[in-house]
Amino acid sequence: MSPLSTVEHETGPDPRHSVIWLHGLGADGNDFAPIVPELVDRSWPALRFVFPHAPVQPVSVNGGVPMRAWYDIFGFDARAPQDEAGIRRAIGAVEALIVREQERGVPSERIVLAGFSQGGAVALAAGLRHAHPLAGIVALSTYLPIGATLAPERSAANARVPIFWGHGSADPVVVLQRGLDSRLLLEELGYAIDWHTYPMPHSVCAEEIADLRHWLAGRFD
Repeated sequence: MSPLSTVEHETGPDPRHSVIWLHGLGADGNDFAPIVPELVDRSWPALRFVFPHAPVQPVSVNGGVPMRAWYDIFGFDARAPQDEAGIRRAIGAVEALIVREQERGVPSERIVLAGFSQGGAVALAAGLRHAHPLAGIVALSTYLPIGATLAPERSAANARVPIFWGHGSADPVVVLQRGLDSRLLLEELGYAIDWHTYPMPHSVCAEEIADLRHWLAGRFD
């Protein structure tokens, strides 16, 4: 699979650490690029931020109208069917991006997978199945997709991967309970979640960015 087109930002020359950041439904790779100056500490080593564009495809909750999406969404309720084939294609796309970073000199243990909403769901699904250790996973305002298959498919290499999870208490899209249920499933499998709740809707906030900056500082040793 060829890597997706991306928006990239390097914080210094010859980066040896990467953050692959997946946008939410209907957005594109430009969505979170402006967050880099707020997020990065000058004391950190050079980083490459990779913001891929999801493919354009019909989305059921959008009346079948094509938009950028990592997979189809049939409904926002936790009981709605999941597009497992689409989720697995998205996992493959993330794997291709990881391989490209490795080819550019960044080993997997120096790669953070991050994502917001649907992008966060893919970051979790891909990261927990990735065959080699990752530096961390960032899950923002999201949930764990195809969770029933995780136990047999998860990678031992990432059994202890650090996970930062931020969620809005007033999120009307991915409701807080869905995030909490996903957190519980992961904790039952032995994952340690650095969980944060914020008084916000389906978005990010300054406090969350500050908490994420503090968490990321420990990933770039």
